[in-house]
Amino acid sequence: MNPSDEILDVVDEHDRVVGRVPRGEVYARGLRHRCVFIQARDADGRLFVHRRTATKLVFPALYDMFVGGVVGAGESYDDAALREAEEELGVTGLPRPAHLFTFLYDDGAGRSWWSAVYEVRCELPVDPQVEEVQWHAFLTDAEVERRLAEWEWVPDGLDAYARLRELRAGRD
Repeated sequence: MNPSDEILDVVDEHDRVVGRVPRGEVYARGLRHRCVFIQARDADGRLFVHRRTATKLVFPALYDMFVGGVVGAGESYDDAALREAEEELGVTGLPRPAHLFTFLYDDGAGRSWWSAVYEVRCELPVDPQVEEVQWHAFLTDAEVERRLAEWEWVPDGLDAYARLRELRAGRD
C-alpha cells in the first residue's frame, strides 16, 4: 500500500475523532491527526538517532531522536507505538513502550497533530527500514546535545525532546 493511501483518524483540538481520511489528503489539507514518538535506548542507555530518507512525505532527510509515525484509523496510541518502534528499528519482540505524556504539536503553519511520547529499551540488534532511515547510530545524551546545533532536526521531534527534557528535569 502506498503510504499516502493509509487511512488516518482526523481529530479535533480535544483529540476526539471527527473523521477518517487518507494520509495524503490529511497532509495536503493540514488536518489534525495522531502520531507517536518513541525514544529508543540500547542496553548502554544510548539514544537511537537517525536521518530520515529523502522520500519521506514529512520532514525528508532531517535528523530525528525518536522513531515513530502516524496512528492508523482505529488504532490506539499504545499499539501504534509498539508497531512503529518495531518497524523503524527493524526488530520484533520489543517490550511495550512506556507512555510518558501527550501534547498537541502545532507549528502555526498548518501542521498540527496530537503527539504521544514513549520510551523503550531496545537490547536487540537493529536493522532499520531502508525506506524510512538513511543513517542511524546510538548516541550518548551528551553527543545528542552537541549535535542539536549542528544537524537539521525534525521540528516536532525537537519539540517533543524539549518537553521530555523538561519533564525529566522536574523529576530530579
